[in-house]
Amino acid sequence: MKTFILLIAALFTGTITFAQNKITPAAPGVTYGKTITAEKAINVAALSTALNTDSVYNGRVSGKVVEVCTKKGCFIKIARENGTPVMIRFTDYAYFMPQNIVGKNVVVEGKATVNETSVAKLQHYAADAGKSKEEIAKINQPKKDIEIMADGVLVVD
Repeated sequence: MKTFILLIAALFTGTITFAQNKITPAAPGVTYGKTITAEKAINVAALSTALNTDSVYNGRVSGKVVEVCTKKGCFIKIARENGTPVMIRFTDYAYFMPQNIVGKNVVVEGKATVNETSVAKLQHYAADAGKSKEEIAKINQPKKDIEIMADGVLVVD
């Protein structure tokens, strides 16, 4: 039984590594998920303003990627003026981001909402982002912030 479990674990790890290797590197014009354009994209500051009056924003948002999930590219974060980045996950985990997307300007299309993220999820995201055990241990309060569920991502530059 132990051999079977180890075999499954090895296959799963290999699949994640192989999947990350199959992701197209980030370059201007490359899209992930739904094919989108930069037309009518608002910046993150305008998104924050829009979410002050409405609970949901559907559309395109532009920003600079400051973090990517180091495990398999299952999320990215884009910069905000206040230093707290916006979390972007992908609808149904249908696609993933390459590791070289950090520092790139992107447009994401999807549904933005203000959500409260639990301590457990924040710690999970920190672990996926490669944070140290000490940094993860400092996370002890839930966080209310903007989150985008993206249908597509376009690398602008």
